[in-house]
Amino acid sequence: MSGTVRTWSESSLVFHLHDEYMSIMSESNPKPALLVIDVQESFRQRPYFDPAALPDYFEAQNRLIQGCLRAGVPVVRILHVEDEGPFSLASGLVRPLDGLVEFAEAARFHKHRHSALAGTDLGAWLNERGLRRLIVSGIRTEQCCETTTRAASDAGFEVDFVTDATLTFAMRHANGRTYTPAELRERTELVLAGRFATVCSVGQALERAAAR
Repeated sequence: MSGTVRTWSESSLVFHLHDEYMSIMSESNPKPALLVIDVQESFRQRPYFDPAALPDYFEAQNRLIQGCLRAGVPVVRILHVEDEGPFSLASGLVRPLDGLVEFAEAARFHKHRHSALAGTDLGAWLNERGLRRLIVSGIRTEQCCETTTRAASDAGFEVDFVTDATLTFAMRHANGRTYTPAELRERTELVLAGRFATVCSVGQALERAAAR
């Protein structure tokens, strides 16, 4: 057997073990960022928009934002943009939905697809800052929030999906059945949990963020 055996001074060994420990902890409990996806006035112009769920949604979404800010977690705003209609910049509706708490954005990205990672610089921005866990919230539960979650998981991010802090609206199937927002949220939790995300309440997400 050949080669050299590295010897350590006591102080060097302490620093080495500390670096190894921090590396392991970073991998096992990565730094998070909160995504607030498509919480914009554009939705009020859609025929399916129902304001009935807004009070409960805003209570959860705003609590999540404020809790993340207190914990030092960067909050990223995502806005959906289309060429025409209420999601176009020209409409003046690509702005925060009235009722959403004001917050200092760590970054803002405009997306043109369902996933916030598709066609944007979000992934690069996160990687440059070592942010490897995403806390997903926003509108709509089973559409842009779920699609972003799946894409993020496939890209190697850990994801906390905070169902309470997502909002969606009733949908009618081709067979005539109408699915309620509660049913859509339940279905989304079913297909994401344990495969693409950790499904969390607001309180659980904040506990996980504070423990990093």
